[in-house]
Amino acid sequence: MIRGGRFPAPLPTGLPYVPGWDVAGTVDAVGPSVGELTVGDDVIGFSPWLRTTVGTHAEYVVLDAAWLTAAPVGVPATQAATLPTNGLAAAQALDLLALPEGSSVLVTGAAGQVGGFTLALARVAGLQATGMAGAGDREFVESQGAAFVPRSDDPIAAAAGGFDAVVDLAVLGSSLMALVRDGGGYVAASPPLRPEPARGVATFAMEVLPDGIRLGELVKLVESGDIPLRVAGVYPFADAAAAHHRLAQGGVRGGVVIVP
Repeated sequence: MIRGGRFPAPLPTGLPYVPGWDVAGTVDAVGPSVGELTVGDDVIGFSPWLRTTVGTHAEYVVLDAAWLTAAPVGVPATQAATLPTNGLAAAQALDLLALPEGSSVLVTGAAGQVGGFTLALARVAGLQATGMAGAGDREFVESQGAAFVPRSDDPIAAAAGGFDAVVDLAVLGSSLMALVRDGGGYVAASPPLRPEPARGVATFAMEVLPDGIRLGELVKLVESGDIPLRVAGVYPFADAAAAHHRLAQGGVRGGVVIVP
C-alpha cells in the first residue's frame, strides 16, 4: 500500500531505502546504556520506519532497546516475526476503546492478521466479539471465541444489531457508525478514514506505536497459547518482489515473512 501511494507516508526520493516494521533476530551488539538486553538474546520488535526510515528488511538493524522484547520461547523466528506490528495494532486498538469486560465489539476483516489478533485479545479481555469475514473463514473466527458474520455487500444488515464498539479493519467505512450504540467507540484502520464523532461515539484512527513492554505482554499470551501465530509464506530476500505480489493478491491468512 505504501509503495503504491495508497498510504500517507513521507517516503524519500532517493535509493537505497529499506522498508519494514517487524523484526525477529538475535542481538549482535548493545549500546553502553542498555542494561536489559545482552548479545545473543533472541528478540522481536517493531520499528516505526515511516518516521525514522530505519526499516527491518535487512540482515542488520539498529533499534531503540525499548522497541524490543524477548522472543517467545520455543517459537521459530519466522513465526515470531509475525507478531510485533499486527499484534501491537490489535492491542493498541482495543486499548483506545477501553471497553469493560462483557462489552460487545464487531471486528471487520476479522480473519486477517490484525483481525485475528484482535479477536484473540478480545477473548482474553472477556469481551463479546463478533468477527466479519469471508464465508471460508468461519472456522477460524469461531476458534477465537467470536461469533461469525459473513462478509456482505450490506454490512449493516448482515451484522444486524448494535455493538459497544467497532474495529473496522476491512475499511468498510463510516457507515458502520450506525452499528455502534450511543456512547460507544469506533476505530478506523487509518487516519484519513476516521469519521467525526457523533451520538457520543468516540472515534479513533489506528496508529501503531513501538512499545516493548506491551509487546512483551503479547509474547506471554503467545507462550500460553492464547494468541495464535499464522504464517502465509516465507520468502528469501531475493524473492521480496514475490512476497509483495502475494500480499497484493489479497486474502492472506497469516504473515508473509522474508528472511536473509
